[in-house]
Amino acid sequence: MTKYVGIIGHRLKHSVSPQFQQAAFDYLKLDVRYEVWETDKEGLPEVIEGLRDPSKLGANVTIPYKESVIPLMDELDETARRIGAVNTIVNRVGRLTGYNTDGGGFIRALRRDAGFEPEDKRVVILGAGGAARAAGYSLVESRVRSLSIINRTAGRGEALASALRTSGVEVVASAWKDGRTLQALMECDLLVNCTSVGMKNNEAQNQLPIDVRLIPTRALVYDVVYNPVETPLLAAARQAGARTMGGLPMLVYQGAAAFELWTGRPAPVDIMMSTAKKALTK
Repeated sequence: MTKYVGIIGHRLKHSVSPQFQQAAFDYLKLDVRYEVWETDKEGLPEVIEGLRDPSKLGANVTIPYKESVIPLMDELDETARRIGAVNTIVNRVGRLTGYNTDGGGFIRALRRDAGFEPEDKRVVILGAGGAARAAGYSLVESRVRSLSIINRTAGRGEALASALRTSGVEVVASAWKDGRTLQALMECDLLVNCTSVGMKNNEAQNQLPIDVRLIPTRALVYDVVYNPVETPLLAAARQAGARTMGGLPMLVYQGAAAFELWTGRPAPVDIMMSTAKKALTK
């Protein structure tokens, strides 16, 4: 019997997950179809409930539902519980378990593709949503020296900072007009954009998440947005002389981890990566 997996989110035209996940299933000759499940807020509970069907292996979860799906799970993996966000759901005989593979994908990309070791480094994260939670968690687990979270809504940024402080790492949150923001950007070794600003088919796709004059040229600028390959932030950072890395490696690595949770088989990462790259050049 054909099995199904899908991606659950809103405004999914930019996603290349269907292409590279299907390529992986096909490469291993698994009778699995990966689908796009565009979902509005009101329809989310019904879509999640539908994952209990025996034909469903599970799903990926993306913007804006990584936190919203948590109450709809039967169980949470420890990493997902600590991060407070779910990006992968696995159906096991009708019981749904939420996982978070974003954090592992984020760190794997940072080390393997950018050659950046985060231990004892100063880091700034833009945003405080699900992606920021995963990145922040993985960074404090990697023993960064300090972590600054900059978010438009001070309360949301502080809530994330508070959750991450249990690690013993210095974590601070600030809003854009806070005087600490400029200092944190000037001193950072790594700047990570975890907002959707610059994403293709987004209302802010041609915008920058920060003023171009504030981009730290001494730092690595890491944009977790993967479509387009070069976001406005990465283009501006490159022109300013900073090192840059896009979000495609993180996407593929988190997707590979999800694939292994659904199938119990090693993911063909090279196939997934090459397919994702081709999909983005079309």
